[in-house]
Amino acid sequence: MIKQMGVVMFTLLLLMGCNDSSIKRNTELEKKLHSSIIMVSDNSTSAHYIDSFVDFKWDKAFLVQPYTTQTDLEKQLGVKFTDPSNIGTRDDIYLLIFVNENKVVQYAEIERLKTTFSLGDKEYLEPSNDIIYIER
Repeated sequence: MIKQMGVVMFTLLLLMGCNDSSIKRNTELEKKLHSSIIMVSDNSTSAHYIDSFVDFKWDKAFLVQPYTTQTDLEKQLGVKFTDPSNIGTRDDIYLLIFVNENKVVQYAEIERLKTTFSLGDKEYLEPSNDIIYIER
């Protein structure tokens, strides 16, 4: 019985160690973006440079729309990422997901606050082309 309990505990620890826990939710970025959203006047659009908000290495950043399914999310990113926010059932946030060397390194949940976000005509952001548009 004790041996079986040990096997079960070891298996649970192994499974917990295999999740995306190394991917950090960037709450500081969320706060900075929230402040930027509040500063945008109603019925206007504002452009913001994402690289000025972050202090980590990234080579692509993807903006994920509300109600995006897990399958569509992974298709958009081109890498495996288990969405901790459950955006597929939510309309109150966007996700901004940062990838470096084909691995998700950080993400931020951006509150909508009666706001629309876009990357213009880009599929994703790069450090050299990192403008996100906020429209209220």
